[in-house]
Amino acid sequence: MDLNVAFGGRVGQHRAMRHVISVLMQNEVGALTRFTGLFSTRGYNIETLNVAPTDDPGVSRLTMVVTGSDHAIGQITNQIGKLVDVVNIHDMTLGEHYESEMLILKLRLGIGGVARAEALANEYGATVLDAEPESYTMQLIGSPADLKTLVEKAKDVGEIAAVARSGSVAVSRGIVSLSSYDVNRRLTG
Repeated sequence: MDLNVAFGGRVGQHRAMRHVISVLMQNEVGALTRFTGLFSTRGYNIETLNVAPTDDPGVSRLTMVVTGSDHAIGQITNQIGKLVDVVNIHDMTLGEHYESEMLILKLRLGIGGVARAEALANEYGATVLDAEPESYTMQLIGSPADLKTLVEKAKDVGEIAAVARSGSVAVSRGIVSLSSYDVNRRLTG
């Protein structure tokens, strides 16, 4: 699995930039609704959202991507940190982190399309799940930019029948983990 290292850093207080935010939250009914409600009431769109269990059955890890200024995202993350269900929060873009996403892409191929699709899959290191011309399906785990490029190039190979993306998942690079973030770093930027 190829994980890509992303380098964060403060660009400007009011310049909109992409933020990858990870949250540990209690696995309770309504927790996700309360969380996303903070974004909708402030007019921010969540670009990707991934929620999955952790090693603790009572805690889930939520990773989302949202675009906004450092200042605005800092205010929202401070509000999220006050939610009763939130155990910890970390804006991954404030430091170095690993970020990856999964794509499953299904194509309908014409004559000679299988060879072109195989070449594309090999170029990106994608796994072919189904090699039938009417349902050629490949899977790729990589950076969001690589996945986007693969989808664009696939349009020249065949007709896109389905695109399924997981949304980003991320972890901090080095010794800092989400559960130790508040001890090692500031909560927000």
